[in-house]
Amino acid sequence: MSVRVDVDKCQDTAAGQGVSAMPTFIFYRNRTKIDRIQGADVNGLEAKIQEHIGTAGGDEGGEDYGQGLMELNTFISKQECECLNEADDHNLKHALASAGGYLQSDCDEQLILSITFNQAVKIHSLKFKAPSHLGPKDVKLFINQPRTIDFDMAESMTSVQDLSLAQKELESGVPVNLRYVKFQNVQNIQIFVKNNQSGGDVTQIDYIGFIGSPIMTTKMNDFKRVAGKKGESH
Repeated sequence: MSVRVDVDKCQDTAAGQGVSAMPTFIFYRNRTKIDRIQGADVNGLEAKIQEHIGTAGGDEGGEDYGQGLMELNTFISKQECECLNEADDHNLKHALASAGGYLQSDCDEQLILSITFNQAVKIHSLKFKAPSHLGPKDVKLFINQPRTIDFDMAESMTSVQDLSLAQKELESGVPVNLRYVKFQNVQNIQIFVKNNQSGGDVTQIDYIGFIGSPIMTTKMNDFKRVAGKKGESH
């Protein structure tokens, strides 16, 4: 659904949304502002629409979690993500969408998932889906690390939060609440899977979802020059 607003007649609305030039397109999902683009760039607008519609089709973003919360997988910068000890044929990208496939460990049961978002987000809860006997059990969470940590670091470092997942949580995919106050400005999150439910050498994750809300920031690339040449003042 789209709504067109006449900024001359609705000046308070325009000011409240930070609209200073036309046209400005603001995107909402589940009543939460998720993105914006400014300027009459048809190709840019189409790409932005496909970005949000396309990624939502591959995750579970249609669910209503209430409290202004939503699935944040749309905001994952997949080219900046990596997973240590992933199997070649069952890598991280399969677990970031619910369309099929799964993430599986390679040499042993441990995994480190490094997830980067394309803007700052608040993370309220995590959702894991996995076979009850192969899914992760003890998990350590780290945020805003300058690079992907290794397994020795993950073992020794103090985490932001530790989780102990139950089999029923993995089977149903019920959201697991985090200490929300600790995850208010997350650029990246690293998930250390220490072991799995069976104690075996293979860990499997069918899907992992991040639930919360984006922190709206101004993206300078969305602004288009409307007059003058580079270097001129206005």
